[in-house]
Amino acid sequence: MRSILPALSACLLMACAATPAWPDAAESEALSQARSQSELTESLASQMWDWAEVGYQEEKSSALLQDTLAGEGFTVTPGVAGIPTAFMAEYGSGGPVIAILAEFDALPGINQTASPVREEIPGKGAGHACGHNLFGAGSVSAAIAVRHWLEESGTPGRVRIYGTPAEEGGSGKVYMVRAGLFEDVDIAMHWHAGDRNTAAANTSLANRSAKFRFRGISAHAAGAPERGRSALDGVEAMNMMANMMHEHMPQDARMHYVITSGGSAPNVVPDFAEVFYYVRHPDPKGVEAIWARLEDAARGAAQGTGTKVDWEIIHGNNPLLVNEKLARMMDEKLRQVGGVEYTAAELEFAETIASTFDNPAREIASAAEIQPFEVSLGYGSTDVGDVSYAVPTVGLRTATWVPGTSAHSWQAVAASGTSIGYKGAQIAAETLTLAAVELFTNEDLRAEARKEFDEKRGPDYEYKSLLGDRDPPLDYRK
Repeated sequence: MRSILPALSACLLMACAATPAWPDAAESEALSQARSQSELTESLASQMWDWAEVGYQEEKSSALLQDTLAGEGFTVTPGVAGIPTAFMAEYGSGGPVIAILAEFDALPGINQTASPVREEIPGKGAGHACGHNLFGAGSVSAAIAVRHWLEESGTPGRVRIYGTPAEEGGSGKVYMVRAGLFEDVDIAMHWHAGDRNTAAANTSLANRSAKFRFRGISAHAAGAPERGRSALDGVEAMNMMANMMHEHMPQDARMHYVITSGGSAPNVVPDFAEVFYYVRHPDPKGVEAIWARLEDAARGAAQGTGTKVDWEIIHGNNPLLVNEKLARMMDEKLRQVGGVEYTAAELEFAETIASTFDNPAREIASAAEIQPFEVSLGYGSTDVGDVSYAVPTVGLRTATWVPGTSAHSWQAVAASGTSIGYKGAQIAAETLTLAAVELFTNEDLRAEARKEFDEKRGPDYEYKSLLGDRDPPLDYRK
C-alpha cells in the first residue's frame, strides 16, 4: 500500500500557517516561487522514498536530483571527491556563495509501507527511516526557488547545491570537505526531517566507527573442538569488555555495536567474525580517548581467544560547530513560514501511528508549532559537523513525522512517504529560501556570522578528520 493519505499539491500549499506581512518585496517574491514548487518537492521525495537506496549506492536518487537541477539551468559537476553519487550544482555569478546541502541515502535493514500500521514491503531491504528523501527533495526545491529569485531580481551571487551521499555511517561530506570543495563558500545551510519544527542551535556528538574483524581456525565443533579457535569467541570477548567500559565512560559519551558476521553453522567453529562499532562524544578528543581503549579491548580479546584481529575505520564525524547568529536568523524565517497543518485524513493517520508509540514525547498538535529557540547539546552525529568547521553553517528541522516519532523507526519510514512528510519538506524548502535571500542581501549578517565562526574555531585551528586519510568506503553497505 503506497499511502492512505491524499498527496495533493493543494495540501502542500496549506502546509504553512497564515502568511505574515513580509518585511520586503524580495522575501515575498522568493517565497511565492518556493511555494509554487510544492509539487516538485513531493515528486522528488516520493520517487526517492520508493527507491530507498543505501549509502554510496544512490545512483538513481543522485541522478534524479542532478537531472532536475540541470533542467533548471544549474551547472552540474558529478562524481566529486572520488564518490560516484556525490555532486555539486551551481547557478549564478559573482557575489557571495550560499550553499545548500542535500542528502538522499536510506537505512538498511528496515522497511515499511506508507501506512500507520506495521506493514513491510516484501523484498525491500532498506527504507527512509531518517527522511533523507525529504532532505534531498526540500533542498533541491529551495535551490531552484533561489535560482529563479537571483535571476528575476538581478542579485549577484551563486547558489550551490551539494549532493551528499552516505550520511548514515559513510561520512560522504567529510570527503567533500577534505577535497576542499567548500573553500569558496560564504555560508552553508542544511535541514533535517524530524518530529518538530525548530531552528535551535543544537550541536552534535563527534563519532567514529570501525568494523573489527576476527580470524581464527575452523574445526568440527563436536568432533575436534580442540583444533578450533573461534573468531566469534573473539567478538564476544571484545563485546563483553566494551560493555564493561560503559560504566567508566563520560556521561555524554555513547558506544554501540552490531555483530555483522558470526559464523554460518553451530557445528562449525567460525574462522571469521566481524563486529561493527560506533563511539560518540561531544569532543573529538573524547572519541579518540575512548577509541584507544576499544582498540585495546580488541587486542586483548584476540590474545585471550587465540585469534587475530584487524579493523577498518569506516567513518568519522566532527561535532556541529553551531553559529548562533545564523541560527537566530533561521529561527526567524521558520516562524515566518509556520508549522505543519494536518488535514482530516492526515490527522487520522497521525492518531493511528501515535497509538503505536511506547512513550509519546509530544502532542500531535505540536506539528503546527515552532519550538522555542535554545542552544543545547544533541546526542546524534552527522557529517554536517565537518562542513560546519569549514564554513559558517546553519540548519533547521521540520515536522515531517508525527510528533513523538523516533528517527530510524518504521514510523519514520511511513510518514516520510506521505503528504505529512512532503509538507514538512516543503516548509524546509520555503524556510531555506527565505534564509538564502537574507544571506544574499545582508552583508552585515554574513560578516557577523564569519566573525563568530572564526572566534569559535580559534586562531590556531587546523582541520582534522576523524576518519583519517582513508578513501571513501564505497562498498560499506554491500
